[in-house]
Amino acid sequence: MPLHFSQLPGRRERHLLRKQNNPLFPPEQRHIGEEALLEAQRLDHEELERFIGDFRRLVQRAVALQPNVGSEVVLELKEELDRAYERSAGLADDQHEAQQAILRLLDLLMDAVRRGAGEDQVALSELEQERLARQAHFELLRQPLVADLLDPDSPIGAEELAATLLSTDEEAFHAALLLFDQDQRLLLRRDAERLLQSACIAPTEPLWQRLAELAP
Repeated sequence: MPLHFSQLPGRRERHLLRKQNNPLFPPEQRHIGEEALLEAQRLDHEELERFIGDFRRLVQRAVALQPNVGSEVVLELKEELDRAYERSAGLADDQHEAQQAILRLLDLLMDAVRRGAGEDQVALSELEQERLARQAHFELLRQPLVADLLDPDSPIGAEELAATLLSTDEEAFHAALLLFDQDQRLLLRRDAERLLQSACIAPTEPLWQRLAELAP
């Protein structure tokens, strides 16, 4: 009986797809059964429903914000919007509309913060640096793998990191590498080398070239 995978899967279903028929994962994880798929889809759908509810409440709070509200309230709301965008990046279905709404709300909040900074050039410079950092972070989140790795309840276990990174496409691979420092990359290279050897991947295969990219 053929399995019915989602067109735009959530993080749990995505991870099952990474494992399917993948020699870098343990043999018992390579075959995806219908029960495991349905459970992953159920959990991803529940996560999506929770996000929709939380997001609606967040938008209502932002809309109800008074002009004279304190800066600490604005900054707290901004942080929640940042987290909401990060959550949305790993969800099932198309989250473009929600993400655009978050970006618009962030722009409005940050305009208010900048006006509050007045002519303070130090504060304005810090706000601009924060804007650029947020923009770069959101750009990385275009890769679902990045969102999956950053999620507090990531389906990708530490023991699966090497297999996951070796299995992904080039763009996602290089985006994900930015999440790790040099020491972590060295450990990942060690794990990846052992994995390629145990999986009997020929040294001529392109996957071996990624070892140098993990840690030159």
